[in-house]
Amino acid sequence: MGQHGGGAGGHAVRSEAGDREKRGRRGKPEKDGTEGAKGAEGTEAGRAAPARLADVDALRGFALFGILTVNITYLASAYHGTGVEEPGFGSPLDTGVRLLVALLFEAKFFLLFSFLFGYSFTLQLDSAERRGARFTPRFLRRLAGLFVLGVLHAVVLFPGDILTTYAVLGLILLALRRLRPRTAVRTAVVLFTVTSAAYLLLAVALRGADGGDRAVLAADAQQATEALRGGFGSVVGAHLDQLPDVLFLLAFFQAPAALAAFLLGLAAGRQRALAEPGRHDRTLRRLQVWGFPLGLLGAAVYTYSALRNPGASFQVFALGVDVITAPLLAAAYAATVLRIARGRHGRRMVAVLAPPGRMTLTNYLTQSLVCVLLFTGVGVGLIGRVPPPGVALIGVALFAAQAVFCRWWLARHPYGPVEWLLRAVTTLSRPRWRGSAGAADAATVGAAGAVTGPTGGPGAVG
Repeated sequence: MGQHGGGAGGHAVRSEAGDREKRGRRGKPEKDGTEGAKGAEGTEAGRAAPARLADVDALRGFALFGILTVNITYLASAYHGTGVEEPGFGSPLDTGVRLLVALLFEAKFFLLFSFLFGYSFTLQLDSAERRGARFTPRFLRRLAGLFVLGVLHAVVLFPGDILTTYAVLGLILLALRRLRPRTAVRTAVVLFTVTSAAYLLLAVALRGADGGDRAVLAADAQQATEALRGGFGSVVGAHLDQLPDVLFLLAFFQAPAALAAFLLGLAAGRQRALAEPGRHDRTLRRLQVWGFPLGLLGAAVYTYSALRNPGASFQVFALGVDVITAPLLAAAYAATVLRIARGRHGRRMVAVLAPPGRMTLTNYLTQSLVCVLLFTGVGVGLIGRVPPPGVALIGVALFAAQAVFCRWWLARHPYGPVEWLLRAVTTLSRPRWRGSAGAADAATVGAAGAVTGPTGGPGAVG
């Protein structure tokens, strides 16, 4: 939720977590540690808790839409993110769509998912403690399942995967789970600041360097396009060729920011900041007032760098600016969604966004699968043949179809298909398959989704 998302009131966290975990190790059976919707948001929330959880699911659904909007641009064009304009798509409308996607979406929405990952982590911890369950083994199995899914996703469907990164960073979050909220926020701010400063210093060191030969960049993009128009083996080969660049950006750009957002979510979860957002309306307004102008200013610098290939030094400088300003814009987005959810038309928005927000892992993987079938030679082979406005419309249509499907599915099943599989790995049992999501634990559904938050494309900028 950005740099202020978990900072309201840094009171000390109770230290009973270790004691409860020890009690679980003294012989209590390993129960399902993610049950109890009321307690997940605080028993004092009473009957209103499901509605508040629905607001969080809606926020997650909103983030899922933003991630799709970014990912599909990379899946539809091998030129995206190179700074070289794709041949045949240079109209003012094409340029305008590219500009809006880079300005408003890229490098923002993975932060929302990272924040929700950390927030839902606290819900799972609390639920395990109430049940006397052993949390750590379950969470490690969940991360292992997430890692395996991420590797398969990166190789077969989309090299811009972040599930593997989340699985690795989840180990750090587990080790830091007893941090006090104030300490977690300060650590997050330090991570953002140090990462940004490192990029700014590197930009100074690279002063005068160019951004690469445009002819070479265009040739590489065309070669990748032809490979992705081939069969399954050719597509997998193209993904493997892209992985080194993706891993570099994940490790040095996205991972530090994601970990910082984890910690902000951890702090917010300890304070139950999303349980009763009405109590924090003043903070939400401040996030909007400061987050939109500062975040958009940094996004403008990033957008110019991403679309114009202004040279290596400026590109690195833009990344440094983005690291410190994108969390502010992400926070402003989150604050806006939460405030709308409590407003006059909030129920309608929540009804649309919450169902896909409860099935983020299924939807994320399905989005990549559909795009592979649309844009690569495994299916129709439309890569490089659909202009940016058409790509954006396909993304909107795909998300709308998923929203309808999720509503239908959750009326009949407690979990999404892939969420069900991950839950089976986590609990080493066969979860219930039939029955509505309303009959299931709302906190469990939400937490399962948040632990699978996706991200952006080959440039890892979702």
